[in-house]
Amino acid sequence: MSRHGKKYLEAASKIDPENVYTPQEAIELVQEVAFTKFDSTVEVHIRLGVDPRHADQMVRGVVLLPNGLGKTVRILVFAEGEDARIAEEAGADYVGGQDLMARIQEGWFEFDVVLATPQMMRVVGRLGRLLGPRGLMPNPKAGTIVQGDDLARVIQESRLGRVEFRVDKTANLHAPIGKVSFEKVKLLENMAAFVDAVRRARPSASKGAYMRKMIVTSTMGPAIRVDPLLAQGIDLSA
Repeated sequence: MSRHGKKYLEAASKIDPENVYTPQEAIELVQEVAFTKFDSTVEVHIRLGVDPRHADQMVRGVVLLPNGLGKTVRILVFAEGEDARIAEEAGADYVGGQDLMARIQEGWFEFDVVLATPQMMRVVGRLGRLLGPRGLMPNPKAGTIVQGDDLARVIQESRLGRVEFRVDKTANLHAPIGKVSFEKVKLLENMAAFVDAVRRARPSASKGAYMRKMIVTSTMGPAIRVDPLLAQGIDLSA
């Protein structure tokens, strides 16, 4: 018995699983075969030539997508005093300390981004087991532990399309790059920005091919293989 429905199989029939597409072809296909009634998210998945079991081969970073993500981002900030005022004025959805910690411990996760000031990490640290597995734990390397003017900047960037990425234990990276409804060139610009950020995050300990396999897909849609070398030099005029 097939694990996929009729709409998925119809979409998959338009894709050659043996073919490796150019970024332009892949974006055209992902838009053509999207079948959800809602505006699907377009995602990029990259298989890296690293061993994440070794600390010197971890890959993580942040990229500001030039055309945003096309979705409302709910921002939670752990801050107090002047930093709390800055966060509120910058447009954070939730600002607080112990009160927010208590809500999260009770199972509340109605937010997409978590930021914290250095002083508030004494509170946030207790939420590691809850926020960590969801990729929401503030981290200085990801630029999510900030204060003052930097706090306002990161809040604004998160609204515009700030995406944090981190290699998982199977050496794969995953990131959204926009919505199916975006213009083709905007998705390509976002893909180019993400791939370039991943390229620049290559650890010196990584040997051989770095980006070994790349896939573009949409929510509930079939995977479309992309040439990793061409993706590292996307021609936006094509």
